[in-house]
Amino acid sequence: MTMQTPSNASNLVEVLEKILDKGVVIAGDIKIGLADVELLTIKIRLLVASVDKAKEIGMDWWETDPYFSSKGRDKELQEHNEALLKRIDELEKRLEAPKE
Repeated sequence: MTMQTPSNASNLVEVLEKILDKGVVIAGDIKIGLADVELLTIKIRLLVASVDKAKEIGMDWWETDPYFSSKGRDKELQEHNEALLKRIDELEKRLEAPKE
């Protein structure tokens, strides 16, 4: 008894391989209005590609987003720390300034 694999499975693999290699962009806008007054706009953008392809086209937001990456959290904490140090310096300068 031999098992036959459907050709659809190999076709699907080939299609997915091509999509991930080249990338596919799906874009759309949904606008809801009443009496020529726009009430709501939803913009939908979807990119299906491999990680390598996404990086190649400059889309690497997941590497710096604090929600997805510890690098992003570290960067956010560093920026917050720098802002606090700047405020401390400004306050110290105000305290040291001669009073009139």
